[in-house]
Amino acid sequence: MSRFSAITDNPHENRFNNRVGVLVTNLGSPDAATAKALRVYLREFLSDPRIVEIPRFIWMLILHGIILRVRPSKSAKAYQSIWTEQGSPLIDITKKQCQKLREYLAKHNHDDVEVVMAMRYGNPSIEAGLEALREQGITKIVVLPLYPQYSSATTGSTYDAISRVLTKWRWVPELHFVSGYHGNAKYIEALSNSVQEYLDNNPTPEKILFSYHGTPKKFLTDGDPYHCFCHATTNAVVSKLGLDTDKVMTTFQSRFGRAEWLKPYTDFTLKELAQSGTKHVAILSPAFSADCLETLEELEEENREYFIEAGGEQYDYIPALNDRDDHIVAFYDILKSHL
Repeated sequence: MSRFSAITDNPHENRFNNRVGVLVTNLGSPDAATAKALRVYLREFLSDPRIVEIPRFIWMLILHGIILRVRPSKSAKAYQSIWTEQGSPLIDITKKQCQKLREYLAKHNHDDVEVVMAMRYGNPSIEAGLEALREQGITKIVVLPLYPQYSSATTGSTYDAISRVLTKWRWVPELHFVSGYHGNAKYIEALSNSVQEYLDNNPTPEKILFSYHGTPKKFLTDGDPYHCFCHATTNAVVSKLGLDTDKVMTTFQSRFGRAEWLKPYTDFTLKELAQSGTKHVAILSPAFSADCLETLEELEEENREYFIEAGGEQYDYIPALNDRDDHIVAFYDILKSHL
């Protein structure tokens, strides 16, 4: 027998297959609503150079010398206000989204597609998700980051994390990366449906705010298209529903630090509206595919207080699309060309 026979027998042929794996990713969450768990989570999150673009040496001194000593306890209290028996709402909702996506794929002749959940920060990690697909012999992977509007701080960072893992693999899989879907017709339809359902069942608000997660203004001036994609999303929903443009606003939330961020700021806008006589507003956050700290605590609780304390009377939060059936249809529409 030739000494090369073991190699030419192609031992990999039976190990790998032509199945497709879908890696559904989102931002992530701490493992628990405790200061200890938040310290671990925030260290990973705030160490990402895509998140904070301050020179590394200076930022590491600030992060480890000040922020990680103070912020975990404060953040833990915020997480405790939204924590459920299932744990993190973001993780729980993403699990439900993945399960519904599996079922929908199976109904449309894609029962061999494997769907795995992973988080950019925290658990289950992106590395664990990729390894789960590799263990099943999958060599074609579609990555679906659940950020409708591309941003370097979210989608770009996810790509970085995927790339770092794959640099350690001998056999790099065929990779399809969804970099955003703010213009996808089914996504806009699902978003519009959620707004229309609210309007059909509630008194008409004087203003509807589309509140997106903010980013430093420097990101925009350096070429990040996120700001433009947010406005495009708002405009698409306004057009589809025929909303009065004078009653709709695009704002930005969740800023931190002293640098200028995308404006107008959601909290400032709510205070100004109430002070100028607006009594009833509705608000939604199309940047979030699942309800999380920034929607359940920041929008539903904190910003409601700002509006009411400034003189407003009715403040309605329109939930994220979460695991709505039309949201799952949008996921399928985004993925189908890669399957």
